[in-house]
Amino acid sequence: MGRVAVVTGAASGIGLAIGRRLAGDGHRVALLDLDGAAADQAAGDVRADGGSALGCAADVSDRAAVDAALDTVRRELGPIAIVVTSAGLDEFTPFTEITSAAWERMLAVNLTGTFHCLQAAVPDMIAAGWGRIVTISSSSAQSGAPRMAHYVASKGGVIGLTKALAVELGSHGITVNTIPPGAIDTPMSRRAQSTGSLPDTEVIARMIPVRRMGTPEDIAAACAFLCSDDASYVTGQQINLNGGRYL
Repeated sequence: MGRVAVVTGAASGIGLAIGRRLAGDGHRVALLDLDGAAADQAAGDVRADGGSALGCAADVSDRAAVDAALDTVRRELGPIAIVVTSAGLDEFTPFTEITSAAWERMLAVNLTGTFHCLQAAVPDMIAAGWGRIVTISSSSAQSGAPRMAHYVASKGGVIGLTKALAVELGSHGITVNTIPPGAIDTPMSRRAQSTGSLPDTEVIARMIPVRRMGTPEDIAAACAFLCSDDASYVTGQQINLNGGRYL
């Protein structure tokens, strides 16, 4: 049987696709999400497809909630070997209008939430001498993005954290990589399109060399490789999934 994998932000979009893919690869997957009911529903769907999945409610910005969720995962599924951190917020606000509260909330979820989840799970990997960590960052942290300074800063921090952990944990058999997605068709991007914060899909597609937006399954496929034994010599890397678009 496969290993135990924890995926955050797993009730929809990229996180859900990753959870489904890892379950399809034979892993026992814990789907964590702020929306516990949606996480339970997603886990039920995975089980209906023949996979092993557990839904857990967790606010990744709350360390006590993360610790409690991972204790449940260990009790129900076993020691944690794989963590994919996909939980995140986005927001479009001019820099001069970003409030301190909005800044702090963005970093609390996107960056500190990543820290909480990884720090809580890494001892299991060290004990086993094997682990896979994949963080989901953003291409905006590489290129910059208007009206997203707090989001870009938080995702830039995720990239830096990934690189630091790759160096620190490599001797324990743990690889740590990040995927900075480009334009991906998700519920989050559709919400941004509905408010005019992002262009329509057809407009975005014309900006991308492969002439389409990415799908959550595109991200999941790369993530599945990074979580495999075959990726044991890949660590500290940014796996850029952007359809060839570089800004």
